[in-house]
Amino acid sequence: MLNRRNFLTAAVGVAAAGGLAACAKEDGGSNGSSSGGSKAITLGFAQVGSESGWRTANTDSVKAAAKEAGFKLQFSDAQQKPENQISAIRSFIAQKVDVIAFSPVVVTGWDAVLKEAQAAKIPVVLTDRSVDSDESLFVTLVGSDFTDEGRRAAKILEKVLEKAGHKGKVKIAQLEGTTGAAPAIERAKGFKEVMDAEHKDDWEIVASQTGDFTRAGGKQVMQAFLQSNPDIDVLFAHNDDMGLGAIQAIEAAGKKPGKDILIVTVDGVKDGFIAMSEGKINAIVECNPLLGPQLMEAVKKVHAGEKVERWIKTEESDFMQDQAKDALPTRKY
Repeated sequence: MLNRRNFLTAAVGVAAAGGLAACAKEDGGSNGSSSGGSKAITLGFAQVGSESGWRTANTDSVKAAAKEAGFKLQFSDAQQKPENQISAIRSFIAQKVDVIAFSPVVVTGWDAVLKEAQAAKIPVVLTDRSVDSDESLFVTLVGSDFTDEGRRAAKILEKVLEKAGHKGKVKIAQLEGTTGAAPAIERAKGFKEVMDAEHKDDWEIVASQTGDFTRAGGKQVMQAFLQSNPDIDVLFAHNDDMGLGAIQAIEAAGKKPGKDILIVTVDGVKDGFIAMSEGKINAIVECNPLLGPQLMEAVKKVHAGEKVERWIKTEESDFMQDQAKDALPTRKY
């Protein structure tokens, strides 16, 4: 898989990518901006879907930033199906857009379509998620360090357990994201790294299953977790929406979320902060969805043949329960 951490120290010259875009214009295949800036850049963007509040905020950010930048945006919602994204990318290639950007549903299965984009001389920018493909097939990634988010979740859980006065063994249930998706793989990896290094004797993941990043999935899977493991101490959910669904299942089982079962989630959507301010979530690791401005800046540079970093990382924070009320009014998503 693409090593996201190495992106932090690597930079790439994209003169070739810019030349490819120029070649596309020469072939009459692009309606993007020329060196004189007489035409708007056409960006084809293939989104994962609308599975969560985070994704909705991400889509809104991309659309607003594209409008602000004066881009012509060709947008496609894949409804969480890789085959839909592949079809959308092929449509963008046929339309001869200037740049293609997409947030891949899963990490594998992209080589063929990325090679088609390369053959058509259209540079590709990844957003939010990585792919397990030859790195020469795309220019850059604009997004978060999911492995580090998993590490941060484990470290903030230490604080949550200390604040709750929990002693002894810790039984953890994990609600995983979509199977095969980069954030699901990497958040689980980062969390386990800290677990194995620092809590091998006192932390145990007793249940782990995908909730597909949805509230309905989180509720359904948590119901099953509680039936098979009624003495769960902690829930680690790979996103807020699954955590919010799990809260419904916990309350239906007669338990108090945030007290009987301590909850750590990832994302930082407004509904998550509301639940945290109510004492139902103990901590949230932020994953910033507002990638639109950074993405558009990267697209401009790629199209112009300027250098961009291989990984353009987003800025994020972590929040404990006692910070929720003060932070809530400033949440933009």
